[in-house]
Amino acid sequence: MKMKLNVALTLRIMPKDIETDLSVIEGNLSEIVKGYGQVHSSEIKPVAFGLKCIEAVILLDDSKGGVDEIEAELKSKDSVSQVDILEVNRL
Repeated sequence: MKMKLNVALTLRIMPKDIETDLSVIEGNLSEIVKGYGQVHSSEIKPVAFGLKCIEAVILLDDSKGGVDEIEAELKSKDSVSQVDILEVNRL
């Protein structure tokens, strides 16, 4: 059965430190999300003093949930210090 992607979730993923390779986290994002939806876009953005974060838009199937699970999975990674939900919108 095909997923109905009807929710857009915007996350900010902060690394543990300035040396963290954000492309590795970005690369794992699709794998983490795949049971609930798909990554629509992700971008590495500057925060301050050389620190950068990932802002990602994830499209989810509302009937499958997944917001809490995705957030928990990301937070469990050694390279991630925090995950902030910036927006959740219905499509």
